Amino acid sequence: MSYFVTGATGFIGRFLVEELLDHREGEVFVLVREGSLPRMQRMIERWDTDRVVPVVGDLGSDALGVDPEWVAAHVGEVDHFFHLAAIYDMTADDATNEALNVDGTRHAVALAEALGVGCFHQVSSVAAAGEAHGRFDESMFAEGQPLPSPYHRTKYESERIVREEATVTWRVYRPAIVVGDSQTGVMDKIDGPYYFFPLMKLLRDRLPAWLPLVGVDLGDTNVVPVDYVAKAMDHLAHLEGRDGEAFHLVNPEPQPVVDMINMFCAAAGAPTFATPIDRDVTHAGPLGLIPRRLRPLELATSLVKSAPAQAVLAQTLGRVGIPPEVLGHVRFAATFDSRRTEQALAGSGIGVPDLESYARTLWSYWEEHLDTSTARDRGAREALTGKYVVITGASSGIGQVTALKVAQAGGVPVLVARGREKLEATQAAIEDHGGTAYVYPCDLSDLDAIDRLCKDLVTDLPSIDVVVNNAGRSIRRSLKLSQDRFHDFERTMQLNYFGAIRLVMGLLPTMREQRRGHVVNISSIGVQTNPPRFSAYVASKAALDSWSNVVASELVGDGVTFTGIHMPLVRTPMIAPTKLYDKFPTISPAQAADLVVKAIVDRPHEINTLLGNAGAVAHTVAPKTAFRVLNMAYHVFPDSAAARGSDAQAGGRESEQIMLAKVFKGVHW
Repeated sequence: MSYFVTGATGFIGRFLVEELLDHREGEVFVLVREGSLPRMQRMIERWDTDRVVPVVGDLGSDALGVDPEWVAAHVGEVDHFFHLAAIYDMTADDATNEALNVDGTRHAVALAEALGVGCFHQVSSVAAAGEAHGRFDESMFAEGQPLPSPYHRTKYESERIVREEATVTWRVYRPAIVVGDSQTGVMDKIDGPYYFFPLMKLLRDRLPAWLPLVGVDLGDTNVVPVDYVAKAMDHLAHLEGRDGEAFHLVNPEPQPVVDMINMFCAAAGAPTFATPIDRDVTHAGPLGLIPRRLRPLELATSLVKSAPAQAVLAQTLGRVGIPPEVLGHVRFAATFDSRRTEQALAGSGIGVPDLESYARTLWSYWEEHLDTSTARDRGAREALTGKYVVITGASSGIGQVTALKVAQAGGVPVLVARGREKLEATQAAIEDHGGTAYVYPCDLSDLDAIDRLCKDLVTDLPSIDVVVNNAGRSIRRSLKLSQDRFHDFERTMQLNYFGAIRLVMGLLPTMREQRRGHVVNISSIGVQTNPPRFSAYVASKAALDSWSNVVASELVGDGVTFTGIHMPLVRTPMIAPTKLYDKFPTISPAQAADLVVKAIVDRPHEINTLLGNAGAVAHTVAPKTAFRVLNMAYHVFPDSAAARGSDAQAGGRESEQIMLAKVFKGVHW
């Protein structure tokens, strides 16, 4: 069995190819433009397969521009032809939609017919339903529905071509709004709800999360993750006896737009919206007798689509990345019946996960990989363009996201950590976006290995401009349970203190010779607040702080400066073993990376939080009171199961723990 896939380098196409490789046998022919061959080759290398075979062609050419000799050689060999290449963009103009969605589908059908394929699989969209109102099931197509935009019209027209013009058997798939992978968050473009993420980030950074905001009922939407779409397509394509059918790849339960927005706001740590006037009010009693076209939501939607409103929106919300064309289509007028698809998927284990279960995953991936605010920051670009930034602990968490942001701003991240594989994955992500990064695996608890690293860095790189000491080890264990574990203190000092200063000392001669250099030390809010159970960790960070403060005065005349960031609790793999933290307020790795970029650009002596400063002041002016408060927290929070060497979690005072965690937000308890 063999396959032909168009749009394999695209988002859904890439996931579908992976499904075929994982669950099916035979070759997978993928249509690729000649200019995209290097990208496809990189993807094939990552898939580690010889089953994917690029076929050069173009969506805009007859029969997709595939060499007639290749077609003649493969007639009758392709069992399934998946056509995914199209434009999925509400902001694209009519000509682009027509060329890619309509003409491209006609060319794909022609190639499929020339190859004599077993079945043609058209990836359409629920947009083919246009603005049909009410229930729209999988047997419905030409219902006289309004098609309000080029995108809606060409999705409808491309599906019509398959239904009415194709001479080969076919199946149609209509996904709803497709978002990132529900397990990893992976996404490669800004679309659908992602347009609103920059505004949510702005609200998070400017307003406290507890502040209630007033919203309006914007109707219902429908969101599905790409992994569900790819798995469902693979399964449905191989069922017997389903030719000539359409399948709705949608959430069976429509999601209110405001609920969806609130899930992402909660994931971001932004305020959420309440809707005091919703459809329960506007559709009830005498208001329910008002004709649909005259109801507030319909009137508001019509107003948003008007030319004057679009012009105003372009100069307001458009400035924060929300295209005005999108605002007129934030809701679906139709409710998509997917009972046929659910029946066909029954027993497969394939279903739509609840958005709330993966909203944070989607947000985190966007914040770490798709948020381009650093690239748009003039100061960051001026400070980082062409600069070599050595980042330790760059394989995950703060270090990895810092590397991505440095590359965004034109810098060259030099990635240092123990594991080569993860570093190379980060390097590949940077290079895929046109950046440059270098990989230097090193065990930073081995001082001799650090010496070799320093020698390699000064030999290989034209300059050493910034060093970010991010790699670290945290140990949460009370002194009572540390009596026989002195090695905990030794290991923590070895990495957090000795490893960090050995690296800086090894690179200092080069920075002095350059007459410039900056060192960013990722310290901890614990140095200011002294939380119980962190004696080993806080002591190591305090030692690094003190060393940097002393040598800063010696090196300032040489152009070498230091910034210490007293970082609050960050949601990273380092804190994952402490399950207690799952319910605590934390900042994200991307927020922490923003602080690192600020440290590189502005070069302050310290970056602190208000709570950290308050803790430092409290220990100075009222030390006895501060220690009593900390002792109370010591008794409220238990030692972890790992620290006690047991599987059970002691405690049972969760409400008190969460209250203290919220009051002292960011402190490591």
